[in-house]
Amino acid sequence: MTRSDPTGRRRLLASLGTGLVATAAGCLGGDGLGGQPTYEEGRVTVGNATSRNATQMSTAAALAQQQPTNSVTPLDPLELRTHEFAVEDGYLGSTIQGTVANTGADRIQVVEVRTRVYDDGGTLLGRYFASTGDLDGDSAWAFQVIVLESPSNVASYDITVLGTPS
Repeated sequence: MTRSDPTGRRRLLASLGTGLVATAAGCLGGDGLGGQPTYEEGRVTVGNATSRNATQMSTAAALAQQQPTNSVTPLDPLELRTHEFAVEDGYLGSTIQGTVANTGADRIQVVEVRTRVYDDGGTLLGRYFASTGDLDGDSAWAFQVIVLESPSNVASYDITVLGTPS
């Protein structure tokens, strides 16, 4: 490559940039750098569940995680093993519970479960989250997402798990 060949230099820089992005994407999981998460659908079957009273709702609102973590992305070693909509007594009320496994050997710094809940018409009612830190390799985490919607209003949900590698 000589000074009189500026297109050769641009091609070299472009290929180096592409290689660096591909390498970074490989470190962050199958969907790559900034990949979109894949959501699984969940169904809601609720009997005669009651809504929270005002005091219980205040406590649930203080504990519910409603803001996502910006540093998480899909990671291959994270596996959503189980999930279900459940109604608990007291302030917990509507929840989505389950387990996430780190099937890899390395610790994952931050793990976040993201859920979206819908009414029977498919209208999004809200987004709710649960997170934990430092999930060791070959271990599992039992999560519980507090959902602030009344159980009678929730017809379905979808869910995904994301993380930040160490």
